[in-house]
Amino acid sequence: MAAQRTRLPGNRWYFQHGPIDLVIGAEGDSPTVDAAHEAAWQRFNEVLPELVQELAQLQRAVHGDCPLRSPVARRMWQACQPFSSDFITSMAAVAGSVADEIVTYYKREGVQRAWVNNGGDIAMHLAPSQSLRVGLYADLARLDAAQLQVGLQLDGHLDVSADMPVRGIATSGWRGRSFSLGIADSVTVLAGTAAQADAAATIIANAVNVTDARVQRQPASALKDNSDLGERLVTTGVPPLEPALVLRALNAGLRKAQALHAAGLIFSAALVCQHQILNTHENLRTAADSTDNNGRHGLVLA
Repeated sequence: MAAQRTRLPGNRWYFQHGPIDLVIGAEGDSPTVDAAHEAAWQRFNEVLPELVQELAQLQRAVHGDCPLRSPVARRMWQACQPFSSDFITSMAAVAGSVADEIVTYYKREGVQRAWVNNGGDIAMHLAPSQSLRVGLYADLARLDAAQLQVGLQLDGHLDVSADMPVRGIATSGWRGRSFSLGIADSVTVLAGTAAQADAAATIIANAVNVTDARVQRQPASALKDNSDLGERLVTTGVPPLEPALVLRALNAGLRKAQALHAAGLIFSAALVCQHQILNTHENLRTAADSTDNNGRHGLVLA
C-alpha cells in the first residue's frame, strides 16, 4: 500500500500510510513552506517501512540498551526508557515519534510555525514570538454528528508559546484508539517532544485507575492480534461511578503526573474522568475558541 497525500484548506496537508494519519499545517514564507511540505512528504514515505522492519523489537518491553536502528524507532525507545520501571513497550510513543520526525522538516528559516497532528498527538515548531492554541475535547463519548455539523463545544484550551519548553502534546485514555489499563476519559500531557508526551500520557492514563468489578476489562490479545500488551487486562467499558471513586482514580493519576513533572519528564498534564478534571498546573483554560478540528483524540489546534 502506497502512501497518499491530500491538500487541505489553509495550506494544510493530510498524509496517510497504513495506520498513520497526519494532518500538517505550516505558516510562513510560501516557497519555504512548500519546500518543507515536499521534504516532509518524501521522508513520510520511508517511515512505515522502517517501523515494520523492526516491529517485533518495538513490541517488546523497554529495558537495557536500545537495540533499534531507524531514527523513529530509536526515538520511540528513548521516549519510553525513563518509564521502564513500569511495563512499557516502544509502541507507547509511536504516534508522537512519527510526528516529531516529520516536524523536523519544518524547522527552517522562513517557517514561522508548524504542527504535525498524528491522531491527536502533536509535534510543533515555533519560531521566536510564535504560539499555538490547542483546544481540549475531553470525552469522545459525547461526540456526535450534530456537534461536527455546528462546531465542537470544547472543554478548554492549552496555550503553547515559543518561550515554553514544550514542543509536544499527546492524549491517552481508555476511549482512544490505543488500549489503556486505566479509566481516564483523557489524559493530555505537554512535554518537550511529542514522543515524550505520548509515552508519559500512556503511563499517567494507566495510573488513573481503581479496582471495581463494574469496570469492564479484557486481555489485550483478545481484542487485537499481536498486541504488544499481550494478556494484560485493558479497559473496555466504564459505567458511571460514584464521584468519590472517580476522584480517587484521578488523584492516583495526578500523583504519577506530579512525580513525572518533578523528574523533568513532562511540563504539565490535565486528567479527565467522568466530568471531573485535575491538572498539574493552571495552564488549562476553561473557555476556548477554535473551529479547526485536526485531531481524533481530544485535541484541536487554533
